[in-house]
Amino acid sequence: MNKIFHLASVVTLLFLFACESIHAQAKLKAANRQFENMSYIDAIRLYEEFLHDAKDPTTRREGLKKLAYSYRKMQDSRNAERAYADLLRDYPDIESENYLYYAQSLASNQKYKESQKYYSFYGEKQTADLRAKRFTISLMDMNRFYRDSSSYKVQYLPINSRQADFSPMFYKGGLVFCSGRDEGGSIKRVFSWNQTPFLDLYFVSDTSQLSIHNGLQTAQALGGMSASNSDTPVLDEKLTKVEEFSRVLNTKYHEGPMTFFKGEQKAVLTRNNYNKGRSRESKDGTNRLKLYTADLVKDVWANVKELPFNSDEYSTGHPALTPDNTKMYFVSDMPGGYGGTDLYIVEYNNGTWGTPVNLGKEVNTEGNEMFPYIDENGNLYFSSDGHEGLGGLDLFYAEMKEGITYKGIVNLGAPLNSEKDDFGLITDSGRNSGFFASNRKRGIHDDNIYSFKRECRPLNLIVYDAATKIPLENVDIRSVINGENQDLKVSGLDGSTSVCLQTESEYEFKAIKEGYEMNSIRYSTKSNTGQKTTLEVYLDKSNSSVLKGIVKSELNQTPISGVEVTLENQKDKTKQRVVTGKDGGYEFEVKPGADHKLTAHKDKYATNNETIVKVGKNPTQYQNVQGMYGEGDIFKLNNIYYDLDKFFIRKDAAKELDKTVLPLLKKYPDMRVEIRSHTDARSGDSYNMQLSDNRAKAVVNYLAQRGINISRLLSNGYGENEPANECVDGVQCKESQHQENRRTEFRILSVK
Repeated sequence: MNKIFHLASVVTLLFLFACESIHAQAKLKAANRQFENMSYIDAIRLYEEFLHDAKDPTTRREGLKKLAYSYRKMQDSRNAERAYADLLRDYPDIESENYLYYAQSLASNQKYKESQKYYSFYGEKQTADLRAKRFTISLMDMNRFYRDSSSYKVQYLPINSRQADFSPMFYKGGLVFCSGRDEGGSIKRVFSWNQTPFLDLYFVSDTSQLSIHNGLQTAQALGGMSASNSDTPVLDEKLTKVEEFSRVLNTKYHEGPMTFFKGEQKAVLTRNNYNKGRSRESKDGTNRLKLYTADLVKDVWANVKELPFNSDEYSTGHPALTPDNTKMYFVSDMPGGYGGTDLYIVEYNNGTWGTPVNLGKEVNTEGNEMFPYIDENGNLYFSSDGHEGLGGLDLFYAEMKEGITYKGIVNLGAPLNSEKDDFGLITDSGRNSGFFASNRKRGIHDDNIYSFKRECRPLNLIVYDAATKIPLENVDIRSVINGENQDLKVSGLDGSTSVCLQTESEYEFKAIKEGYEMNSIRYSTKSNTGQKTTLEVYLDKSNSSVLKGIVKSELNQTPISGVEVTLENQKDKTKQRVVTGKDGGYEFEVKPGADHKLTAHKDKYATNNETIVKVGKNPTQYQNVQGMYGEGDIFKLNNIYYDLDKFFIRKDAAKELDKTVLPLLKKYPDMRVEIRSHTDARSGDSYNMQLSDNRAKAVVNYLAQRGINISRLLSNGYGENEPANECVDGVQCKESQHQENRRTEFRILSVK
């Protein structure tokens, strides 16, 4: 009897174990199904339930690995850290990428020493991945990421909702941004990945109302050593109305980051693979992201068109146009990249898109590069988790030249960066103020939009007479930052002035005064972190003169930055060089008794050479303006008119050509120009086109007869296609108005 009872107990126990195993397998299978569908919230719940009782090492390993990865995709770094710690403790032979993910989770939780250790472990397993070496070294000294922390004030914006808000973009004095909110009150479709609403585009019309000095209760400015030093949520107060940007552009799927062409009549936006009511999926069943253009027609966005380099098999998104609209940066995971997502550049010319080109391994890493933005100077901002930083996505900056980085990649540091994700930055050319997004602690939920403003870090400069030690007033003090001329200030009665310092910069301050020898002093913010410093400059008496100049565009008389100006003493062949800043200005000390050659050079501009005749012994100050002609500049010839239906060169036209174009082409023997002729709107289109072509050829012949090589001259007639005024077909105009359209221009094609 006892044997029968014992046997029954064993059978029962085996049955219970079998039932438990079957139940566990069912939970794992259900969890895997949600994981494969990228429904990570449901997957997490099921994996946690499965792991609570799972005993089998093989299935437990699978469940724990996928649980950790799901927390990672949900950006839940604390739970990801916990799950990866359990995984690596129990299964140290797990695939190497799990060591990387654990290191990233630790960094996102500000556990930098532990993160460094696991980056090192990852590097031992994956020697080809440069992230291991980069982060292992960078985490040894975190101070460099906080050098700028006192220079910026960061503020949470009350336009944020309880859903994700990110990727702001300037538009008509306001901001367009992405949000999962529902301003209309209707029920929105939910994205299965994280059970949040699909993203749409929204608009806040006035950024001036998003100020910290508005009297409303808003977040305390962030700063100091941590960019996210409080867990206290901010009240969701609205400073101004947030409205749906466009019902045409917003669809039932995701709408993401967008950018605008100059004039804001055309846009490029990111959207799920959905257009004209039809969605498409890749071969693996995923609805990818694509880029689309749209036109503003009578205040309504219309003509949504897909860009030609999109694909159903990979994503493209996050567009950023250059200031001249000739190039666009964007993000893609297309084949052939360096990591998860890379930055690409593509040319745009008269409505035609070129072939995308990867920005290369200096910008792109084995990780993810995303959210590009191009400032007014054509320089690049982007986010990356592959370049060394504080954790998650950090914000980076790169100076660009012809689409190529030429001064390396710079981490913007705290407080713009935090241990969490920081991305989607937009700013002015000096990075003095702007907006960005982050999921740092202070936000109400998920991603939020923040504003930032640079605060002055002053440096005082005092100029003295070297012999008498008396302060000197009216001394020009030129700031040269990283080798380029910037601000020009003048000392006051006490010989002093002050400047606001930039971080990570090399300074030279030049003091220039008539009757004194020029002197300068250097200062670096790469090593000196003091909040307030005073520098003293001493000037010796001299019989040298001062040359003060400015380089301007001949087209519109605006200053030109980035011009290398050289002054060469023709007697002793000594040279002085400066690079102009945004004011186009320069200053030189001119020795007496010698002629001086003054040269202004910049790519895409005709090099300008001038002679400063022998300077006398009495110190004086010379003023000089140098004009430069740039490729693409179009100049109207003021007195080149034609009689009705005629194309011969009138006497007044000949005088104008002799006074302007002919001397210019002789001064710059390598310059090529296009002669552009226009007619008024009278007569037929084809007749006017032929007439204008004849007129352009007449100018070319006139110049060729006077010694200009014909290969340097191109003639084109534009007929009535580009009128200078409103006198088009069907409009009654005076004869003087019609004559304005019968004009000739010249366009600079190339220079050396």
